[in-house]
Amino acid sequence: MTSSGAVKGPASYFPSIEKKYGRPVAEWKELIRSSPLTKHMELVSWLKTEHGLGHGHANALVAHTLAEDSGK
Repeated sequence: MTSSGAVKGPASYFPSIEKKYGRPVAEWKELIRSSPLTKHMELVSWLKTEHGLGHGHANALVAHTLAEDSGK
């Protein structure tokens, strides 16, 4: 059993992402959306190389943003 209201999936990384990199998640999403890249792994690699994010954090941001944009 998980506690009610527990955040699961990519969003569970958001507090640590904001704390570690000092930018709100909304800013990261804007960066992802403004990038000319569209493929998941291209965006993950871009966040890692250009912005210094760890793989897990980059992956979580990209997955969440693309899921939102596809209406899921």
